[in-house]
Amino acid sequence: MKRRNHNNRQVELPNFCHLGVNLRIALTVEAALVTGVVARVADAQAFWAEFIGLSALAQPALLLTLLALCAAGRWLRSQPYRLGVAFTLALGVAVPMLVTLWLSPVLAGGETYPLIGVALFSLLLGAGLVAYFNLRARALSPAITEARLQALQARIRPHFLFNSLNAVLSLVRSDPRRAERALENMADLFRALMGNASQLAPLEDEVALTRAYLELEQLRLGDRLQVAWHINKMPADALIPPLVIQPLVENAVYHGIEPLPDGGEISLNLYRSADKVHIVVRNPIATDASHHKGNRIALANIRERLLLHFDLDAQLKLEPLGAVYQVHIVIPYTRERTQPAPARPHRR
Repeated sequence: MKRRNHNNRQVELPNFCHLGVNLRIALTVEAALVTGVVARVADAQAFWAEFIGLSALAQPALLLTLLALCAAGRWLRSQPYRLGVAFTLALGVAVPMLVTLWLSPVLAGGETYPLIGVALFSLLLGAGLVAYFNLRARALSPAITEARLQALQARIRPHFLFNSLNAVLSLVRSDPRRAERALENMADLFRALMGNASQLAPLEDEVALTRAYLELEQLRLGDRLQVAWHINKMPADALIPPLVIQPLVENAVYHGIEPLPDGGEISLNLYRSADKVHIVVRNPIATDASHHKGNRIALANIRERLLLHFDLDAQLKLEPLGAVYQVHIVIPYTRERTQPAPARPHRR
């Protein structure tokens, strides 16, 4: 079992394949090298000579260590926390020692570094980084992140729910089966709004939720709302933050379709390229500029949730393309799951 903190949340090793984790490790190692060299030399000329020589050994060791941790990352994260930490530190010590044995004979000037010193430096630095990531996870994961995620999730615009209720009321007598379907879609949306925002959700579930939302909007917009789905290359098992696609589409309806007398088409393109998942939403640009003022709030909401979940590995790009407005999200492709997703209710 993974260790849990006082808020009953799992404490895990970081994902060593993520850019943000690697950047923090690299910056910490560089800072430690600079500090060590400054403590040993007396002038700037000696500093640069010492630092360049040490970097010739440290940089390959750092790169190979990060590659090894990334390759073993999923296995390390699957182990009990204490055992995973032990293996991580062992790997973080073994790789620099092997690189030292390999490169020391060919370093300029023939300067050698004692293996015991390399091992001690790597162990202390590795332990400090593990402690830092542990503290960072405790700060971001339990109370702070959950509260922020729930607050962000609660700000998703609910106006369409009220509009949909009016549309359902008009269908109760004329088309009861369609009204029942609409109420089921509304139940799914309410369930998603009240769900656990700290857990990633399968992409296929988010697509189903977005379809449910679009069915509700088509009750009142009719043929003015056209939707083009491009999901033949979609990785259905990819995990993404909940309620990311639906707010993008809601934005597209509110800012792109509603202001146009004849409506327009929303295009959704979901696909995987290498180890990234791409979510592209396009909608026509309305000429009424005042209708765009609330657009940034929802996008800032999504950008912050992506940052909380994926750190620097996620991107959100806003790209006006002539008469079309495009939002392009790129996130790491991952299938890891910390908890099983709740079963979706069976529909008749």
